[in-house]
Amino acid sequence: MQEPRPAEKATPYWWEAAPVKPLASAPLDAKTDVVVVGAGYAGLSAALALARAGRSVSVFDRQNPGEGASSRNGGITSGNIRLDHPTLVRKFGAERAMAIEAEGKVAREFLYALLAEEGIDCDFQPVGRFYGAFGQGNYEQLARSAEKLSKSLGIESFAVPKAEQRDYLGTDFYDGGSVRMDIGGLHPAKFHAELLRVALAAGVTVHSRTGVTAIEPEAGALRVSTARGEVSARQVLVCTDAYTDGATPWLRRRLVPVRSRIIATEELPAETMARLMPRRMMCGESRHLGFYYRPSPDGKRILLGGRDGSTKGDPAEPTLHLRRGLVRIFPELENVRLTHSWFGNVAMHRDMIPRIFSRRGVTYATGFCGSGVVWAPWIGTQAAHKLIGDDAGRPSAFDFRPPAAIPLYRGKPWFMPAFMALYRLQDKLAMRRAGRDG
Repeated sequence: MQEPRPAEKATPYWWEAAPVKPLASAPLDAKTDVVVVGAGYAGLSAALALARAGRSVSVFDRQNPGEGASSRNGGITSGNIRLDHPTLVRKFGAERAMAIEAEGKVAREFLYALLAEEGIDCDFQPVGRFYGAFGQGNYEQLARSAEKLSKSLGIESFAVPKAEQRDYLGTDFYDGGSVRMDIGGLHPAKFHAELLRVALAAGVTVHSRTGVTAIEPEAGALRVSTARGEVSARQVLVCTDAYTDGATPWLRRRLVPVRSRIIATEELPAETMARLMPRRMMCGESRHLGFYYRPSPDGKRILLGGRDGSTKGDPAEPTLHLRRGLVRIFPELENVRLTHSWFGNVAMHRDMIPRIFSRRGVTYATGFCGSGVVWAPWIGTQAAHKLIGDDAGRPSAFDFRPPAAIPLYRGKPWFMPAFMALYRLQDKLAMRRAGRDG
């Protein structure tokens, strides 16, 4: 007898309300001011800024617009910087480290202003985020970080001791945690659909299912070869992030696509949701391979995600792993039914911060490291200002050298199983130090 599927659907929950779909075929312009490669958050945000500055813009995507990370993510407006402050200082210097942290606040404010000013209807809810701690040492670390955010950047952030934890989250799984109130949640596929609508209205031409196969210099321009023919562009901006392919092999050697998977529960009783997620906050935790989770925008389900250690196919084990994590956090959901389980790629690289850079006439906006809801619109827009030439007074802290190439890597992340095993070991040791089982 065949076992039942761990979840009923392998497509994103978000596609129920905002399905991705191809656009009507548009004529291919022989010449354009700017070609943008990738029609996700970054590419469309850049294209919008360029079109409103008077540039002709053609955007190409080898999938349907938004079919990659832009409609598969958790919709949490975290804007994480994965490196802590001492590491930022060591890698980039004190001045750039401070500028990077400050720009995170600006990027989040930019996103919220974009939603309001463009009338983007994507179920945005500024509910804050709870971050769970394991052990007293981790709790104190989160408390110090919250205090630093409050004092240095004016962000409403504070520690939550375990005695008060259930006021924020209906679980005893954590040893307290921290809250920051400048983070919220949105419907990622609706956000993309609305951003696409605004870009098209501004005069941007978007070509779906039209992959770029090569970008080569020609006299005073760049020749962009696509699945439907060639285009001559004065400038090219590449915004492919974790979906970078062989069309830009130099970039592909610098970005590692890592699978992230999300599960969605069936609709839960209102009293259960009120007990488990009383403030409807976005949630995360401090382990390397920890979980991120949230209520659905309508407050009826819980969506939980984490890194997916598989590299091909759609195996059951990653879904079952997330289910086990869900039940450890909320034991009363042991018998809950899962309606959706899906994955998407996030782009990691050696520097682990978003980046704008140029090489041989091509500009790149990429490397969002799993926090593209905030970073992709901001970095894409900043890259557009760079192309327009109006960024002299406001250079981005993320506009500097490209990340280094990864030795022996050409697009297939053969080393990921070893890294996942290392992270699992580090998490297990950290949990033991906290007096918890792994």
